[in-house]
Amino acid sequence: MTDPNRTEPSGFEPFERAPSTNMAKDPTQRPGWERATLEKLAFASLNEQKAARRWKTFTRLAWLAFFVFLAWAAFSRSTPSAAKSTAHTAVVEIKGEIANGGDASAEFVVAAMKTAFEDEGAKGVVLLINSPGGSPVQAGIINDEIKRLKAKYKKPVYAVVEETCASAAYYIAAAADKIYVDKASIVGSIGVLMDGFGFTGVMEKVGVERRLLTAGENKGFLDPFSPMSDAQRAHAQTMLNQIHAQFINVVKTGRGDRLKLDTPGLFSGLFWSGEQAVEYGLADQLGNVDYVAREVIKAEEVIDYTRRDNVAEKLAKKFGAAMAETTVRLMHTTPALR
Repeated sequence: MTDPNRTEPSGFEPFERAPSTNMAKDPTQRPGWERATLEKLAFASLNEQKAARRWKTFTRLAWLAFFVFLAWAAFSRSTPSAAKSTAHTAVVEIKGEIANGGDASAEFVVAAMKTAFEDEGAKGVVLLINSPGGSPVQAGIINDEIKRLKAKYKKPVYAVVEETCASAAYYIAAAADKIYVDKASIVGSIGVLMDGFGFTGVMEKVGVERRLLTAGENKGFLDPFSPMSDAQRAHAQTMLNQIHAQFINVVKTGRGDRLKLDTPGLFSGLFWSGEQAVEYGLADQLGNVDYVAREVIKAEEVIDYTRRDNVAEKLAKKFGAAMAETTVRLMHTTPALR
């Protein structure tokens, strides 16, 4: 018989209770959790401060580089200096649209012409033109400056046309002593235009209403989404006629007796080939830059005085335009005098 009070040896170790799962999941129950948390927060704060310092340094360096770029642009113009001593023909290009801010602006063309006239080695100035026209204001400034510089320095000015010398470009050429063209050049277009579109009919069909607020009943008369009254149209036409009359007077003054005034459509905005332009007195004869330098000015060496935007200036203008566009977007609801 087995003794009921006898204890048999067991093959298993005594059972120990596992730690509570709640304690394992709760980090606050771990020893030293406060220190670990503070260390993590401190490292995160340090990393954030380092990133902020790096970004601040980068921003400062970027602005410094930008202003250095601007300074370099200001002192690295592409216009030659007025220190040439040998006899030569000075060339100033007028290419593309004649407009403020462009390569053919009055600012750039006049600056180049002044440098060319001031150079004692320049025996004559050639305006090399290839332009469909542009702003009558810019053309008028250049025209006036040509006449002033000719009178001051007693140097001849010749306009040489490549492909096109139309509208505002011819306004400029009329101030030259002579105009040389290729037989296939396009010359003329003595007229003025103001173009645009009107969408009022389309808006009525699709049910769109234009809500334009102005102070002044004619402030928005060129708005393409609003109808134009007969009085407004007449006002615009009067202004165009006046500018056209100014253009005609400049051409007559510049060309004088060489102009064949009985030519049909001479001041109507028509344009002609270079060969026709010579026949009608809009140009003097056929010739290019080399011909004028060699046979007319008698100085075969040709030096280009054209002033152009360099890379730094172009980037600076793009940056400035982007900043201006952002400002306008932020202020687009503000009334403006334009």
